[in-house]
Amino acid sequence: MAENENKQEELQEQYLKSLDELEEGQLVDGRVVEVGAENVFIDVGYKSEGKIPLTEFSPPPAIGDMVQVVLMKKENRAGELIVSKQKADEKLFWKKLRACFQDHLPIEGKVTKIIKGGFEVDLGFGITAFNPISKMDVHRVEEPEKYIGLQSSFLVERIYNENRINIILSRRNFLEEETTRKREAFFANAQIGDEVEGTVKSFTSFGAFVDLGGFDGLLHINDMSWGHVTRPKDFVKKGQVIRLKVIRLDTENRKINLSLKHFEEDPWVHFEEKFSVDDIVKGKVTKLADFGAFIEIAEGIEGLAHISEFSWVKRIKHPKEVLKVGDEVEAKILGYDLQGGRISLGLKQVNPNPWDEIADKYPKGMRLTRPIKKITNAGAFIELEEGIDGFLHSDELSWTKKIKNPGSVLKEGEEIEVIVLDVNPDERNIRLGVKQLSEDPWLSLRKAFPEKSSIEGEITNITEFGIFVRVQGGIEGLIGKANVSDHSGDDPDEALKKYSVGDTIQAVVLEINPSRQKLSLSLREFQKKQQREELRKYIHDEDNESTFTLGDFLKDRDNA
Repeated sequence: MAENENKQEELQEQYLKSLDELEEGQLVDGRVVEVGAENVFIDVGYKSEGKIPLTEFSPPPAIGDMVQVVLMKKENRAGELIVSKQKADEKLFWKKLRACFQDHLPIEGKVTKIIKGGFEVDLGFGITAFNPISKMDVHRVEEPEKYIGLQSSFLVERIYNENRINIILSRRNFLEEETTRKREAFFANAQIGDEVEGTVKSFTSFGAFVDLGGFDGLLHINDMSWGHVTRPKDFVKKGQVIRLKVIRLDTENRKINLSLKHFEEDPWVHFEEKFSVDDIVKGKVTKLADFGAFIEIAEGIEGLAHISEFSWVKRIKHPKEVLKVGDEVEAKILGYDLQGGRISLGLKQVNPNPWDEIADKYPKGMRLTRPIKKITNAGAFIELEEGIDGFLHSDELSWTKKIKNPGSVLKEGEEIEVIVLDVNPDERNIRLGVKQLSEDPWLSLRKAFPEKSSIEGEITNITEFGIFVRVQGGIEGLIGKANVSDHSGDDPDEALKKYSVGDTIQAVVLEINPSRQKLSLSLREFQKKQQREELRKYIHDEDNESTFTLGDFLKDRDNA
């Protein structure tokens, strides 16, 4: 008996202690014990029950449900326990809002009105946030009023600013991340050949983009039908929900190619039984584009003749210059891709390639006279025959002159004699020259004036680094400042002043390099050469009977 009384006292103490632990303003769990017409009664483990207006619940709770409430007052004047579910919901909301901000999670809201710079979003519980107009959608918002009433998810970018509540949202970031998530899931699970459902979103000249759930796949015009398709809108409509097959997945660039035609029998299955590379086939031109012509060689099988494959020699700017839709043509199969449903055709390959015989027709060293077709900054194109030009570089015009502006010596339409320097059929390049029609004066100069020989020339220019001299053949050489005077102690600048443009002088050849077109001369060496010859004349003068020494020569020279 005494033992039972002790246990009851212990339980009563624990109960009173739990009551003391409850604090006003605390978020506590409660159990619904009664649902009335206007109020719901909640047991939070206190000596009395709290009541909450039924209007705070949506939907109404059932007896036994657990709810969270805020303990407002343990006892009011009437001794009643006051609790609030609304306050609890607000606390839970702010807890959730902070978690969404910290953990980068979405939160639900409803766009209620347009305000300056964006939209006001109702997050519930009397809390509103701001979503800038630039962050409302993945595309530019043209009609803001269409977003009023929109219930959507948002990412929380900010909650407080300078200790004030200032909630900033971004629906665009949520949509972009959601799209990325869906796209990544698609690429992780999708395989070529899978059937998918999408909505036609927009059209381009080359097909239609299909929305696969926030990200797009391309339904190319060539994948709409095995036959020729002129207008994508003839096969699908904007907003139309269609079933398609995945035919290509570019995981690196995250591109998806879709197909309608792969639901039908593929005429390409028996392609290799009928056609081979290098076959000459007949076909009908179905479409012209800037880059070439589409030619149907069998029902449902179409190839492309690129504009570069139209002619061996003519530069064709647009296929319409030589073809029109409906033309029957012959073409050669250059290659094909069965999986991609592509054939590469050539029109020029039906005829011989004139470049195969060009080296024999225009051998190296051949002289010919042809019209100047076009002048450029680098030289001129010379028309050898229709569609075949040779190039005359400005460096090949003169052995001695540096021609910076070819137009100063050449004129379009005029005929000019040239010589073939090189023919490269692989690169379709023919090099021509003019200066090679005559002997290289540099070679002639080197033959006539070997190194250490004397040469005469006219001064054409005097610079701070030396004297330029024009010699035989119009070639200019340079006497460096150090080679102007034969006296080591002389001031080089003073030595330069002794000469003037137009003076005729003699110098010694130090170097002639025809490949580099370099001629180095020396007045100093010429003067030394003269001194040696004069000395040699005294030393070897057989008629002179007296003894004459080097010292005597130097003394006479100094006295002179």
